[in-house]
Amino acid sequence: MLTIGFPAAVFGTNCYVLAPDAGEECLVVDPGIGIEETLRQVLAEHGLRPAAVLLTHGHIDHVYSVTPVCGGETAAYIHADDRYRLHDALSLANPGLVAMLEQQFGARATWRDPEHVVELKDRQRLDLAGLDVEVLHAPGHTEGSVMFSLETVPDGLEESAGVRSTVLSGDVLFAGSIGRTDLPGGDHAAMQRSLREVVLPLPDTTLVLPGHGEATTMQHERSTNPYLQGLTA
Repeated sequence: MLTIGFPAAVFGTNCYVLAPDAGEECLVVDPGIGIEETLRQVLAEHGLRPAAVLLTHGHIDHVYSVTPVCGGETAAYIHADDRYRLHDALSLANPGLVAMLEQQFGARATWRDPEHVVELKDRQRLDLAGLDVEVLHAPGHTEGSVMFSLETVPDGLEESAGVRSTVLSGDVLFAGSIGRTDLPGGDHAAMQRSLREVVLPLPDTTLVLPGHGEATTMQHERSTNPYLQGLTA
């Protein structure tokens, strides 16, 4: 699987591009703030065409560029419980954050809902861009936080890293940490359930591509992540 990840201009939100190979349709995951030019370069370099935009949750740092990336034809996919966040993501954001964005980019922040939105549900399987993706609902960071699981790995990685599958974990699981639960829509008890019932059952051979920071593996997180210690699946 062709896998390209790069950080957004603000908050270092990871945007991922996934495709069976160069010259194919692709999936764009979490197009955050200021990613449009880099994404255009990635698509042009590898001859890729977005078939869908997948959103791990509805926080503005993960969805800010969803509408321009989707254009008028490509659909955005988000869990039903976070769908409301796309109606006007700016109104749900901290006013200080919006002011910071306007100052950094020298333009007034605007928002327009994507024209085509598909609501996801737990354990739903998606056949998009030649890839089989399973939706894993993992609330706690937001009501509709999900992880996207694929039974494949980035090209050239399996033999060297001992991984056999990939999960894009959004802001559920990071290398050495987990997503915050003290923001609107966050729920500590729900996060604990998600970690216990959704994250821990993932095989050790799972590559984790998080919403922020470096990639990791479930084997590493199971043995070192303090937020997983003491939990049992």
